[in-house]
Amino acid sequence: MTPRIDMTATQTGAKLMKRFANLHTVLQQSTLPVSTQELVSLRASQINGCAPCVDMHTKEAAAAGESAVRLNLVAVWREATVFTEAERAALALVEEGTRLADHHQGVSDETWAQVRKHYDDEQITALVSLVGLINAANRMNVIVRNQGGSYEPGMLAAVAN
Repeated sequence: MTPRIDMTATQTGAKLMKRFANLHTVLQQSTLPVSTQELVSLRASQINGCAPCVDMHTKEAAAAGESAVRLNLVAVWREATVFTEAERAALALVEEGTRLADHHQGVSDETWAQVRKHYDDEQITALVSLVGLINAANRMNVIVRNQGGSYEPGMLAAVAN
């Protein structure tokens, strides 16, 4: 499969990439744990079949100290013992927020209650924003058939600077 277009080579694409990178920086500076952010981004990317984002978030998480065991179990987090209750709430939110068409009411009240139990308003704002941002990035990458494998930790942060 070959990429259809290098959007970053266009003026509009380069501007958008910088904005995405800046939004990512804002989220990383929030009080939502970076490990949770990477797990959430990885899970949405797995669901959406976004190879470059799976590549990026796996490598960023590993570079930040995330264990290979936890990264390998994100796709089956419900059957794994290595995630905290707070992380489980975040993973449920990203799954329901990514698969909106599967739930006529979007995110369930049960999932929302779990998120409220474990995160404050500041963290929830970051978490909801992250779900929206990663889903947008996934969709653009999948549409243009960007490929994974060449990401190096820190590349996205470099775009923001």
